[in-house]
Amino acid sequence: MSEARSRQVIIAGAGIAGLTAALSFAVRGYPVRIFERAPKLEESGAGIQLSPNATRILDRLGVLAALRLTAVRPTAVIIRDAASLAELGRVPLGSAAEQRWRAPYITLRRSDLQAALLAHVAREPGIELVTDARVIGASLHAHGVTASVETAGETMRAGGLILVGADGVWSTLRGLNGSKGTSRFAGELAWRRTVSAGSAAAKSLIDLGVAGAVSAFVHPGFHLVTYPVHGGNALNLVAMIGGAAMTETWSGKMDITVLKRAMQRTAPALRGLADDGEAWTVWPVHTVAPSEPWIAAGGIALIGDAAHAMTPYAAQGAAMAIEDAETLALHVVGRQGTLAASLAAWEKQRRSRILRVARRGAANHRAWHASGPVARVRNAYLRMQSPARLAAGFDWLYGWEPPAPR
Repeated sequence: MSEARSRQVIIAGAGIAGLTAALSFAVRGYPVRIFERAPKLEESGAGIQLSPNATRILDRLGVLAALRLTAVRPTAVIIRDAASLAELGRVPLGSAAEQRWRAPYITLRRSDLQAALLAHVAREPGIELVTDARVIGASLHAHGVTASVETAGETMRAGGLILVGADGVWSTLRGLNGSKGTSRFAGELAWRRTVSAGSAAAKSLIDLGVAGAVSAFVHPGFHLVTYPVHGGNALNLVAMIGGAAMTETWSGKMDITVLKRAMQRTAPALRGLADDGEAWTVWPVHTVAPSEPWIAAGGIALIGDAAHAMTPYAAQGAAMAIEDAETLALHVVGRQGTLAASLAAWEKQRRSRILRVARRGAANHRAWHASGPVARVRNAYLRMQSPARLAAGFDWLYGWEPPAPR
């Protein structure tokens, strides 16, 4: 096998995970081919939060500088009671985050992140991006992996060292490594909306003190998160409620009365967000059990949502995909033994991290949607914690550095 093919990385999916993986391999001298099933790359989702554990990696890849042009560095994460609007707790961000965790916490539009990643991919001569091309299968052999790619009505073969499945929560590659190949609806719906900073909806929120911060309004069975994007010219809103399964899509529609019922006991300023006649899009939250296999020893690895899609309660979905991409490249490039051993070590190392993050998200879900005595205990606990002490609780998450490959 040629030198180029012996190092060739094949990636299925050009989302955050796939593009970050492409850069992580390319900057270390590995040629990359990305196959994206969409004919045209388009934004999915609205806003996104990137904590220091993710921005630190993006900075090393040269992407962070472009993001700073439109991203916002929020001053804090503020937790409020959605009925009384009382502040329950605050985690300082801004310059305090950069000093404590050596990288910024930023909020931005998902499209801005994708555009920055794509711009860097385009500048890397070792990366080829092919759209309207779907990886439909793969065969493992002594020399690596050969992917079957459907494009322009034909099936082509692409050979290389490793196939990286970065094709999202509804991955078609998940079954190739022995997993059951399906995601599970988590029983939660994310209602999403972005409003301009000058709109009536934004002004009603800004009057509550959300300007420049990530604000979480908590209530039994419901919570609303708001944060600035697009240089502060817009606010991203995400309301999380329980609900029934719906079509697997990032931009579904649903009767607004469902959201109104969930918000009926919240403060008037919040209830008004569901009464102003403006459209929301609905995303059904799907998860993938992190216990499922992520690798096939001969040369397949799943990353991001394809491997371990989680609920958004820790705001770490994108960050975990970025971490996956960087650590996978480090393990493959820096391997001392066989590729199979390197992939197994990577999966073991990452699984412990992912499980801890998932547990944090589950704890947040219970706390934010608590009612009765549990909610009163939550409120008392948060009020007793200083901002510095609350920040210290994130050191293991935001201060994380990619460990050395084993």
